Parts: sequence; C-alpha cells; structure tokens
Amino acid sequence: MNLITNIINRISVALNVLGTLLIVALMVLICADVAGRSLFSNPISGVPEMVSLSIVAIVFLQAPEAFRMGRFTRSEAVLNYLEGKSSRIRALVELLFALAGLCVIWVLLNASWPFFVKAWNRNTFVGTVGDFIAPVWPVKLVILIGCSALLAQIVLLIIRQLMVVIGGISKSENDSKVPL
Repeated sequence: MNLITNIINRISVALNVLGTLLIVALMVLICADVAGRSLFSNPISGVPEMVSLSIVAIVFLQAPEAFRMGRFTRSEAVLNYLEGKSSRIRALVELLFALAGLCVIWVLLNASWPFFVKAWNRNTFVGTVGDFIAPVWPVKLVILIGCSALLAQIVLLIIRQLMVVIGGISKSENDSKVPL
C-alpha cells in the first residue's frame, strides 16, 4: 500500500510542479505581451487564448496536490469539534465527504472524456486563422489527467478514513499529508 501511495503522491507533486511552471510561463508571456504593446506597439498574438486555456490546465494540474495537502477550501471548526468527541466520528464525516467528492469528480471525468475525444478527432482549435490558433485537445487531456489523479488521492483518503472508522487507527498513524 505504501508503494502505491508513494507513486500516487509523486504523480500529484509532478503535476503540481507542471502547473507551477505553467504559471511562470504565463507570467513571462503576459509581461512580454505588455512590453511589446507598450514599447513596440506590437502585442504577441494569442495571449488571451493561451491564458484562458492555461488557467483551466493549471487548476486541474494542481488540484490533486492541493487535495493531498489538505488545502481545499473547507471548514475545520466542526471537524475539530468532532475530533474532540471521537476520532472515529470525525473520520466518518470526512469519509462521507470524500465519497461525495469521489462521485463529483467521477461525473466530471466521465463528462470530460467525450469533449476530449471530440477535440482530438475534429482537431479543434481556438483563435483566429491567419493570426493565432492553438489546439484544444491538450487542455482536455490535462483535465482528464488531473481528474484521474484527484480521484486517486480521494480513494487514498477514503481508505485512510475507513481504517480509522473500522480499525480505530489513530489520526497520527493515519496522517493524510504524506511527505515524499
């Protein structure tokens, strides 16, 4: 189990690094576009299209690692209160939320697959022919990869919470933030 967890965690970290590199590339691109507009009256073609595609890719690249590290938006007040009463009750509530998240991401993954296939088969592009065009399928593929990695992280959390609920393993033995 530790080997599978380590592999999934390393994939999440790698996707997160790719998302961060994409953010840096966007910053450089936007600065170059602004400089080109201001200094040379010549903007870089396709910057708005690249930014809009990249934002979606960044979200799906970084979501699995954000989930793994417990950085998704959530309220800890009720969970901390439940932890004071019983770690099993807290784990049960977290398990229920993880199961709901699993369902949502599964639906998103299944709904995204046909859009990827359509973009791939039709060779769909954004932009204006003769000025700038970019294929859409890479972003659709990133959505599928990000959803799959997020599903894997959710399944790991479900397993950890089941171990607490059924087996009574303490939170310290079952920490969800596994360092690499």
